[in-house]
Amino acid sequence: MALPATPDPVQDYWNHNTHYHDVVLSAVPRGCRAALDVGCGDGLLVRRLAPRAEHVTGVDASAEMVARARELSAGLDNVEFVEADFLDYDVPRERFDFVCSVAAIHHMDFTAALTAMRDALRPGGSLVVVSLANNGGAADLLYDVVAVPTHYFHRWRNRHRLGNPDAPVADPDMTWGQVREEALRVLPGARFRRHALWRYSITWRRPR
Repeated sequence: MALPATPDPVQDYWNHNTHYHDVVLSAVPRGCRAALDVGCGDGLLVRRLAPRAEHVTGVDASAEMVARARELSAGLDNVEFVEADFLDYDVPRERFDFVCSVAAIHHMDFTAALTAMRDALRPGGSLVVVSLANNGGAADLLYDVVAVPTHYFHRWRNRHRLGNPDAPVADPDMTWGQVREEALRVLPGARFRRHALWRYSITWRRPR
């Protein structure tokens, strides 16, 4: 039996995080001039954003990840990668039309990071955050159990595209409920959604 082909990391691979890239990409506003990916890892999402924005910046604290992202993104003239802790990175206020972050905000102080992402948006700009949280009770545990068959279905469906960039990992320290409550406080009117593969998304548009 032949082994599955190794996914091309420049083009495509699947895991629980990349599964929700479409949630991010669907929120990119038309005519996007500048986009920011916080915690960009190997730059896969940046490369997917590149055709949808005039310029895309990826920020990541891992020197190894940034070096890999630059290597894999060679030839794309509208992307750049910055090695920096996002909370120490001097992000200009109201600079970006689109800001996103996938599986990174739980590595940081949630409120500080979400506030910095919010403030980086121009009026009318869009923000999408996808990440992980902890269970806070029996209802959360039940949701986890229901998610298991979904996990195995998508893993089988994408068995030839499985991939992992070996980025640094961290356990979340907030529950789903805590994330939702704080997100709605920092981003009034935001939409919080819990997804099947142990992820949530927060989407928000900054008022004009």
